Amino acid sequence: MGIVYHPAVNREALPAEQHGSVAGLAVADLSEDGTESGNARNAGEIEPCNKNSAMYLQLLVGSLLLGISGLLIHATNPQPKDPAKKTYEISQRANGLHGYIGYRSPRRPDGFGAGIGFYTAVWPLVAQPLAGFQIGLPGNWIIPDNPDNTDLACCPEGTIARTWEPRGPTWASVFQTQEGGLGYWRGNRFHYGPPKFSMNGVPDCYNSEIASPGWPFFYRAAALPEDHLGIAQLSNRMLVPPDGITFVEDLEGKFLGYTHMMLPLTEKREGPPPTGDQSWTLFLNAANFKGPVAFYIPEMWSRLSKDYPAIEGMGLDAREGTMGGGGAMEINTVPSFEMKTAEGDLFVKIPQLQFPVDAQGRSVLVQDVTYYSKDALFNPVKAWKNGGPAVSGTFLEAHSWKPAISPRKISLDGGAQLNAGGTHLGGLETVVETIVTDTNAFGLQWQENPFSKQGLFPQYFKQVGEQRVPIPESQVPEALKASAFALAGTEKEYVNWRDGNEIVPGNFRIDKDLPYSTPTTGAWVQPGPVSEAYSVDLKDGSTVTYKWYRFIDQPSFQQFDWSAEEKAALQRLVEKIHRDWTIDKSYMAPPSSGGLVSIDPVLILSPPAGMEVGYVPIVIRQERKLVAATYRSESALAGK
Repeated sequence: MGIVYHPAVNREALPAEQHGSVAGLAVADLSEDGTESGNARNAGEIEPCNKNSAMYLQLLVGSLLLGISGLLIHATNPQPKDPAKKTYEISQRANGLHGYIGYRSPRRPDGFGAGIGFYTAVWPLVAQPLAGFQIGLPGNWIIPDNPDNTDLACCPEGTIARTWEPRGPTWASVFQTQEGGLGYWRGNRFHYGPPKFSMNGVPDCYNSEIASPGWPFFYRAAALPEDHLGIAQLSNRMLVPPDGITFVEDLEGKFLGYTHMMLPLTEKREGPPPTGDQSWTLFLNAANFKGPVAFYIPEMWSRLSKDYPAIEGMGLDAREGTMGGGGAMEINTVPSFEMKTAEGDLFVKIPQLQFPVDAQGRSVLVQDVTYYSKDALFNPVKAWKNGGPAVSGTFLEAHSWKPAISPRKISLDGGAQLNAGGTHLGGLETVVETIVTDTNAFGLQWQENPFSKQGLFPQYFKQVGEQRVPIPESQVPEALKASAFALAGTEKEYVNWRDGNEIVPGNFRIDKDLPYSTPTTGAWVQPGPVSEAYSVDLKDGSTVTYKWYRFIDQPSFQQFDWSAEEKAALQRLVEKIHRDWTIDKSYMAPPSSGGLVSIDPVLILSPPAGMEVGYVPIVIRQERKLVAATYRSESALAGK
């Protein structure tokens, strides 16, 4: 697919330092008309649904203090002495664009909830990563499927999501989720241009979000407490940085495949609490890496039921998954400039958003959506684990189901404050519409229009009645055109949406200069690593430091009271996987069209001699390169 990008059209003045990180993925469950329904979720920054709640007010105050949301930055010209002269006021706001660009998928057949995967396009959505900017590229959102539950509250009192009354009476849509994916997130510390990839699991009604083998979804610099860890490193060839996986920047027309697939890595346990045997495992398919990366430990899902036994057996450790009606690209937080003229006209500028475009004027964003039954991989691995024939790891296509997806109408608004209202964007159908191609791929069809080139989302709007409509650049006041958005990397602090909540204690205001770090006590050192520290420099300007651990000795497992026999069985199975499931084999079927993106090659490792099988690399630190150099020097002097 030939791609047309237009970075030159973004004529905002850029400072000399042009580092950038990328921000956010999400998936939404949308209503038939494309608007957000009761099951829609923001995968990175979950916002409360009860807009009259105390939490909503606290989050709004937090955003105001952050200096992004609703903060008026006056760029008015000096008041003229002649009152007949025109004046204007320009203000900067956080939510210049919000909503969903997505597709719908019919409910899967019974039994096809053991894995869900697809290919998604990877491209630079903006020419330069921006401050206060969060958009998720198309992804999905998996929840446990409990279709017979119509009245039991899955979220107990004392959880954040339980305060979101519109999600009741079951709160099933905000109980547990597998989220993450590709995107630009406000919480990222390091920036380089393209999007990043991150896991994200929500085990406890949004009290927490777990995104890597040591850290949550960007809202802590220090590693999680040991009893909150929930992701285990499986691959012995790939690092999982807490700030997200980076890519080679040549992204033209390329896709990343990813599937969350159940594996029977551990056995069922009677408890308390009772725990299932489903280890949801992330598989990636890229040009230079194929195979499993990491998995959600089943106990991560079951531990909420320890003090709330009513939900025993209802979590993702024991239930099949469902995708909630389809997938979407979620536009979460986009800064804007608003200009009010003396005549009462309102003009709006948003950042220039750019999409890949093929020769037919289309942006193909998602393809090959596939659901799997347990016979695709889970059951063969279970037999292999118990002495049966070796398993290649390839997903058995005979046990897959490919839904006929359909486009949802684009639903976007501007000027909303934390999802509270906003003004509908009208006239977009003259520019771009969602489509599903004859090969069952989801994307956008661009029209010839007077506002922008194909592949460029309109950047300028004018309030006309009850909606905002796109306008050509020639009709935009010069002062508004000259207004420049701050780049990512200029923010000193990240304020997570949990800041000020009364349920989960902790500091949710994060100094972005702090490194991701791990303790020098507890599970990180006992049993501890078996190697010295190694480091690699990523394309986002950060340095990742890691050590090799025997698989079963990695920090995430040390919280569990497993028997020696259970540990040995898991270690044996993983050693089989390391020997047989190499990164050059095929697991997902290849994409129907287009090539594969390449992961940042420094993230792909070769184990040290003697550690080729049964050992995994665990990240212990991520920081800016200059800071890392100082840390290594100090560590050497201290003999670490």
